[in-house]
Amino acid sequence: MIDLNHGSGCLYGADAPRPPIAEAVSTAIDTALSARNRAERPRTYVSSSGLGRDCLRQIQYDFLAVPKDEGQEFAPRTLRIFEAGHRAEDIVAGWFRIAGFDLRTERPDGRQFGFEALGGRFKGHIDGCFVSGPVAMDYPALWENKALGAASWKDVVKRGVSLARPVYAAQIALYQAYMELPAPALFTALNRDTMELHAELVPFDAHLAQEMSDRAVAVVRASEAGEWLPRAAAEATAVLCRGGMAAGKWHAPCAWAKRCWGERR
Repeated sequence: MIDLNHGSGCLYGADAPRPPIAEAVSTAIDTALSARNRAERPRTYVSSSGLGRDCLRQIQYDFLAVPKDEGQEFAPRTLRIFEAGHRAEDIVAGWFRIAGFDLRTERPDGRQFGFEALGGRFKGHIDGCFVSGPVAMDYPALWENKALGAASWKDVVKRGVSLARPVYAAQIALYQAYMELPAPALFTALNRDTMELHAELVPFDAHLAQEMSDRAVAVVRASEAGEWLPRAAAEATAVLCRGGMAAGKWHAPCAWAKRCWGERR
């Protein structure tokens, strides 16, 4: 049939135009990632990776697998970043090994090295342990690696992990304590945008490790008693709850903010 309105782009009898291939592929992958994330079983323990967060109530919500506020589940883009960060560990570990480091990242059965306490209600899994290597440092030493965007990476390089990312510092201190690796840990940060690698030694902070361990005990005991731990903020409009910068520190929006402050009403 002749298209009398050919300038419109319409073809009579033709199906609706398909979305661009990039959009179609991204949609398919994002749908699958979201479905896989929903299918995963929630943690049943306090994770060492989140104990450095400011709000004990938030940590408790996470431990109890309390449903997040509507719309606060991880977006597909975030799930992609998480997976890229996990795979970055293998990349960096490979670099260390070809450089001559003896880096152990898993047990003979393929499981990660880690610890558990409080009857399995408090756990942590390390990225690895350096047994020896060509660089002058104390061995054995904990290895902790993060993959960061350019802005976050530059902040860590400038100020060091303990100041720039205290949540990571708390995680490192706990691992050093529970894995009995008191030598300075080797922390590495991979710039996801440029693939530059930052490395620094992090001395063992026994006080920080004890503080974080006490937090885990508080979360477990309060939960067993059916009690809610105090919020770190005085009002729902606080940066800790809604997200943003405060005192030079970035806070992600709390995934339970509406539920948390709704209890007051």
